[in-house]
Amino acid sequence: MPNRTVRAAALTEHNRAPADVRTMRATVRRLLAEDAELPSAEELETLTLQLRGHLMVLIPEVDTAAGRWPDDDVPKVCARTCIGESRMRLNLEPGSTLPAGVAHAQRLARSVGALCDHLENLGRDHT
Repeated sequence: MPNRTVRAAALTEHNRAPADVRTMRATVRRLLAEDAELPSAEELETLTLQLRGHLMVLIPEVDTAAGRWPDDDVPKVCARTCIGESRMRLNLEPGSTLPAGVAHAQRLARSVGALCDHLENLGRDHT
């Protein structure tokens, strides 16, 4: 029997693994906690890539969860607004200095945290 691969875009909601919100929130805390230490350039690159990946997983999950709510419902409208802002942040490039890169990663982290909140508020409890 030949090996077959399944493209991520072809996965349905039923066979896609749910977002690991606990891990995502730990990544967010690494950058946004009051006692967070400044990451090295290498660590910052890794954190930024993780956060971008988290957003790429969360955006369709939150969108699907929001789709189950009535169009005029406040949680749905708020979640969809957050999705739009998160997509915009995914298109931004970090600055060339470490402080600019940290600020960029922190903005991504805030989007990840907000989308995790929306996912839970829309009825999927992952904590």
